[in-house]
Amino acid sequence: MTRREFEALVERALRGLPKKFKAKIANIAVVVEDWADPETLAEMGIEPPDTLYGLYRGIDLTRRDGSYGNVLPDVVTIYQGPIEEDAADEEEMAEIVRETVVHELGHYFGLDDETMHRIEEGED
Repeated sequence: MTRREFEALVERALRGLPKKFKAKIANIAVVVEDWADPETLAEMGIEPPDTLYGLYRGIDLTRRDGSYGNVLPDVVTIYQGPIEEDAADEEEMAEIVRETVVHELGHYFGLDDETMHRIEEGED
């Protein structure tokens, strides 16, 4: 899949977010990269064959106070390579992208991995 086609999947995932969440998203960039670099994987404690589909870097909404401002955007990175490698077809790829975008934006809203997994499993 070309980068442009993959980015269209990411855009579709962003457009599909509920309005109440989209309205609260500000000063955040969503970018696509091929693969997480070795330094990022090491920082996240991930060793091959595991990899990352996405990564949020920034100050989540729960940790911002009145002094927060005049900062570069937070960044959500979606990694095309591992998603393409793991998806059986374009439909599954679109679903992985959607889930990854939602997951990484969950970090922006201050949710940790454990909480998001509980939500995804229907426990919350």
